[in-house]
Amino acid sequence: MARQHDQLMRPPIEDLLEKADSKFRLVTLSSQRARQINSYFGQLGDGLGKAVPPQVTSTARKSLSVAFEEIGADVIVPIAKVEEPDPVVSEADEAE
Repeated sequence: MARQHDQLMRPPIEDLLEKADSKFRLVTLSSQRARQINSYFGQLGDGLGKAVPPQVTSTARKSLSVAFEEIGADVIVPIAKVEEPDPVVSEADEAE
């Protein structure tokens, strides 16, 4: 009987990459969320603040691990950035 090794990262990175579309978006999303979690724990003694607490129950001690677990649980999802349309230049403006 073959013994399965415990994975170092839960959820597996492959699952997270499927949810974030690219490794760059995953890094950006998880790092932003980890900063928010750090901010939440930093302001706990100050009363209610603007930071959102962790959205999953986790035994992880590091905020980045908690952020990965939130992404894996579909609690935190990436959104597409909406680009502003280019301003329309009229012919009168071009003549000046």
